[in-house]
Amino acid sequence: MSNYLVGMEAAWLVRDVDSIDDAIGVAVSEAGKRLNNQDMDYVEVEVGATACPACGEPFDSAFIAAETALVGLALEMDVYNADSEEHASRIAKSEVGGALRDVPLSVVEIMERPEE
Repeated sequence: MSNYLVGMEAAWLVRDVDSIDDAIGVAVSEAGKRLNNQDMDYVEVEVGATACPACGEPFDSAFIAAETALVGLALEMDVYNADSEEHASRIAKSEVGGALRDVPLSVVEIMERPEE
């Protein structure tokens, strides 16, 4: 059994916003609130990054059209005593997906943690 850090991304929809900063703040706050209501304060939530297609530099994953924003959130959680990377991925998606119902979620990175 091994320990893993599982990185996921979620697509969060925010309505009635005027700026990217407001949209990001609302998305991170709402996601954190839902996770904390399920006693999942061990899940890290922050705004995701997208690479610029022209220069490759990262920028915040947020887009606004018609006062509605799509914000890409980066979520991380440690999974302990998993049989494999796939098992850790399923555990993380099940845990986070249960708290963030109706939010598109995908695993983007899995790293094995060294034994302590």
